[in-house]
Amino acid sequence: MRDNAWLERKLEDIWMKYFNDVEKLNHVEIHFGRKAIRRLASIRQKSRFDKHSDTEIKVTSYYCSETVPEYVVDVTIAHELCHYVHGFASPLPKFSQYPHRGSTVDNELRKRGLGSLLTRQKKWLKDCWPDIIKSDSIGRKKTARRRYRRQRTGLFALIKNIVFNN
Repeated sequence: MRDNAWLERKLEDIWMKYFNDVEKLNHVEIHFGRKAIRRLASIRQKSRFDKHSDTEIKVTSYYCSETVPEYVVDVTIAHELCHYVHGFASPLPKFSQYPHRGSTVDNELRKRGLGSLLTRQKKWLKDCWPDIIKSDSIGRKKTARRRYRRQRTGLFALIKNIVFNN
């Protein structure tokens, strides 16, 4: 079963296998966040003012599904750990001002032996990710319905009546 404890084990495994040269200078926690279509994961420090505060990694809840291959989850977690290594959301010194400029994350993943998994992940995301999103269209339909309902009522409807009835 894919839950937050499963994610924590994945994080530890990936850290030991691919990032064992990086010292963990603060507590890094990982958990599932909301269902996000484009942002598969994010990393941040809990406090913007304390350089040694805990680091939090949120992973899209779409990854709870067993239809998403484990290597896709692994590369996503490794991607966020690359940000940690480069000094983003970590006490380590910053590698650059911008986290993705010049394919630094992909180059770091290849350097650490994740190049083939990265290629497989990109192919899977291109081929299969839209089907995962389409199969979970219930939440998006509700949002669209709410937006339409808001347009028919409230201030929008009042303004529409004033403009078109005069």
